[in-house]
Amino acid sequence: MRQARSEATIRRLLDTALEAFTAGDFTLRAVTSRSGVSMGSLYHHFGSFDGLAAALYSECMDDLLTGLIEAVERADSTEEGVRAIVRAYLAFARDETARARFIHAAPLIEPHAAAVAARKAPLMDRLTAWFAPRVTAGEIADLPPALIEMLLIGPLAETTRRVLAGAPGLDLDAAADALPGPIWRSLRAH
Repeated sequence: MRQARSEATIRRLLDTALEAFTAGDFTLRAVTSRSGVSMGSLYHHFGSFDGLAAALYSECMDDLLTGLIEAVERADSTEEGVRAIVRAYLAFARDETARARFIHAAPLIEPHAAAVAARKAPLMDRLTAWFAPRVTAGEIADLPPALIEMLLIGPLAETTRRVLAGAPGLDLDAAADALPGPIWRSLRAH
């Protein structure tokens, strides 16, 4: 029973933090007053307000990366896998706009960068594991994994940032139609 209450409190704090961020009032006071959870309880569960921010960021990133992994692992070919990642990333940004905004803003997570990276690592390792045999087989350019990630995720992250910022002439659905081909061509072995 105690564990269930603790999990419910954590969930309430995470949900309220995202709501407060979306409302433009991402402060300790806003989160505690909106959630009805005491400051002491927040500190008990997360250590600090930036610990809460890091936990929320990690949860949002887990959701994004899990969606990318599921999309790529369903693909029948290397090209379709790359195209599936592009579409899944942009669909996440469209369908989970608040979570995508939080990922791209990454407020207050710097003090917890090592913990965030550690939590993200197993999912990134799964993505890298999908690419590795395709690099070996000569289907994907023989580049370090970090550069493959930049060619794949860089355009998607920048597109998402600009759309979320309200840049004119950009649309996530139009980008999902336009970007899979060019991103695939940038990654395939020539």
